[in-house]
Amino acid sequence: MDIFNIAVRTIQGETVSLESYKGKVLLIVNTASKCGYTPQYEALQGLYEKYKEKGLVVLGFPCNQFGGQEPGTNDEVDAFCKVNYGVSFPLFEKVEVKGDGKHPLFAFLTEEAPFEGFDQNDPGGRRFQAMFEEHMPEQLQNNEIKWNFTKFLVSRDGNSVGRYEPIVSPSAMEADIEALL
Repeated sequence: MDIFNIAVRTIQGETVSLESYKGKVLLIVNTASKCGYTPQYEALQGLYEKYKEKGLVVLGFPCNQFGGQEPGTNDEVDAFCKVNYGVSFPLFEKVEVKGDGKHPLFAFLTEEAPFEGFDQNDPGGRRFQAMFEEHMPEQLQNNEIKWNFTKFLVSRDGNSVGRYEPIVSPSAMEADIEALL
C-alpha cells in the first residue's frame, strides 16, 4: 500500500487523497482535546509555522478511543483547536486509530512504524509502561497506537521515518524533521 493512495475526510467533511501532500514531509498525529497531552497542539502549531515554507505539513486526526478524551463533534473540535491553540494546520474528521474500525491511514502507519516501547529513561514513559503492565499487558505486545498524541513522521516520498509515542514532545522531533526538509 502507498500512503498517497489513502483517502481522508477533512474536519469540514470533504474527502481528499493524501496524494495532495505528495512531496511534503508529513507529521501525522492522533489528537484529543481533553487529554493531558493536549497542550502539544501549541508545539505542533509552532513546528508547522516554522517549517511549512520548507515543506512540512502537520495533519491532525482527532480520536475518542482513549479515555473518551475527544467527545465533541468535528465542528467543536475544530473550534477548540483554533480558539485555544491557533491551529492552522489541516485537521481531519474524528477517526479510530486502533482495533477493527481502524482507519486505513493508521493501519498503514502502525504497520510501517511498529511500537518499540516507552522510553524508560523518561518518567512519563515509566508511568505508561507501569499502567499498561498493570491494566492492559496484552497491548504492549502489538503495534496498535497506545494513546493520544502518537506522532508519525513521513518523508516526502511517503516512507514512514519514525513513530514517536505521546510522551515525546513535538520539539524533541525537530532535528528529525529538519533532516527530511
